[in-house]
Amino acid sequence: MSSSHRPQGGKAYGQLKAQQEARLEEVNQEFLNDEKYNDEEDLEEKLASFRKKYIDFDLNDQGEIDMMALKMMMEKLGVPKTHLEVKKMISEVTGGTCDTISYRDFVKMMMGKRSPVLKLIMAFEGRARENGQRPVGPPPKRDITSLP
Repeated sequence: MSSSHRPQGGKAYGQLKAQQEARLEEVNQEFLNDEKYNDEEDLEEKLASFRKKYIDFDLNDQGEIDMMALKMMMEKLGVPKTHLEVKKMISEVTGGTCDTISYRDFVKMMMGKRSPVLKLIMAFEGRARENGQRPVGPPPKRDITSLP
């Protein structure tokens, strides 16, 4: 076995996830210590929620959300986007400086006063979950008289 062979399996994956969580927690601490966010209500809870969402969407476990991860995330949220739309969303969040969304950019977007498309969609997804379960099964039968 060569020294460049990377171990696979549960233990290595667990260590990787622990390192990622620690890095995200460091960013959260920066925001908690930043005077600019002192007046933000429930800041610690918000940051914990953002961290969980970000981890869910970091599909390649690289500590960033790339175009494919964002595209899959939008499909999962029920609002599929084209390649160009996803590229525009990333550019809007990063200010056009990067092809991936870092956790710091993600938190700035979620905490910011502006409402990029991604922030609106994520807020919508959060409210949809709070309102209970989605209906399952086929929609009820309707006839022409029941239409508005």
